[in-house]
Amino acid sequence: MKLYLECNMGASGNMLMAALYELLPDKTAFHKAMERLGLPGMTIEYTVSSKCGITGTHISVKIDGIKEDSDDVKYHKRDHDHHHNHNHHHDHDHHHDCDHYHKGRRYSYNEILDLIRDLDLPDKVKEDAVGVYRILGEAEAKVHGISLDEIHFHEIGSIDAVADVVGCSLLMDMLGVTGVTASPVHVGFGMIRCEHGILPVPAPATSEILSGIPIYSGNIEGELCTPTGAALLKHFAASFGSMPQMIVNKTGYGMGTKDFEAANCLRVFLYDETAPVNNMSNTDNKDIVYEISCNLDDMTSEAIGAAFEILLQNGALDVFTSPIMMKKSRPAVTLSCLCNEESCNSLMELMLKHTTTLGVRVTKCHRIIMERTIENVQTEYGDIRVKRAERFGISKYKPEYDDVLTAANKHAVPFQVVYDAAYKAAKR
Repeated sequence: MKLYLECNMGASGNMLMAALYELLPDKTAFHKAMERLGLPGMTIEYTVSSKCGITGTHISVKIDGIKEDSDDVKYHKRDHDHHHNHNHHHDHDHHHDCDHYHKGRRYSYNEILDLIRDLDLPDKVKEDAVGVYRILGEAEAKVHGISLDEIHFHEIGSIDAVADVVGCSLLMDMLGVTGVTASPVHVGFGMIRCEHGILPVPAPATSEILSGIPIYSGNIEGELCTPTGAALLKHFAASFGSMPQMIVNKTGYGMGTKDFEAANCLRVFLYDETAPVNNMSNTDNKDIVYEISCNLDDMTSEAIGAAFEILLQNGALDVFTSPIMMKKSRPAVTLSCLCNEESCNSLMELMLKHTTTLGVRVTKCHRIIMERTIENVQTEYGDIRVKRAERFGISKYKPEYDDVLTAANKHAVPFQVVYDAAYKAAKR
């Protein structure tokens, strides 16, 4: 199975976990697996949540009954002077996602990895979780100018993030996900209050993790993408872009905590990589063609017609023109031809040779072909060949022009009379 992650409202660990959770046909096994982890003081709540009329799942991870909540700063004016010492020392304290700082037990980076490796989980799940944490740790080390060994995570933030990372990794494994694509990531804008002070959105660690990934700020103030969410995206998603063509098996909605004008959710689409797109299981009925085109505003209609015929005579599958308006308000036409890969180069040369254009455009197109057969039908005007095309439960019939015209002239009747007779005979 494959996934497409729609990050129109960013991404966080619990939102992705909730969205993946919704895709499970039977959630009992996941509940039991998370309970077996035995993470210190951890409880997980699964609740139905609605945002802008859309219903999904919200997952809340609490450590000793405390839930981490982000603290966005409405930073329209300077309301205080804040001086921060940027000289970091060895016992560097860090908390994920710029959440409230809590005192208590601190975990080193290596302790977190050891904690994950000791969990009662499949090896693949632990490998993924460690991979996500490595992305997190390396980003934090770079941002703060320290080594991985110097990073320490406070108890609540670290266990909260471990639960999110492990939960997402486990769900990916349980769903049998073999590939992930994600949309460009909406990160929000503004300021966020962290242990170290007030920082810009996206947080420095988030920005570092999302390096090389398409992001945008949008018009929503607040932290939409957290470091944990960013690390999960970077680890699991092989590519980022618009939604690919797919047949959706199931859709999941992972809801955030905050309310915005837009639905605060991360949406995931689960689709079967073996499912033929548009039910095209027969490879003989789908192929690739090339469209070669150019714009012409200084050729006579006779010259364009000559080029038209030359392209058809030399392997073009089809040739057509389209009226356009070019610069300086000049009326013109676009000359286009469709061809297969083998004749593409030769037809490009012919278009350049027999037109006034200085360049041509080539587009690779995926084409769906209906299954076509030719059959003879009997009419009162004689036998007429009819082309039959079928696909997706659709049937089309087209009497052959030459046969219809010959019969119409022979019997001295209008062309349409013979055409209609042949069409009705084919549909019987």
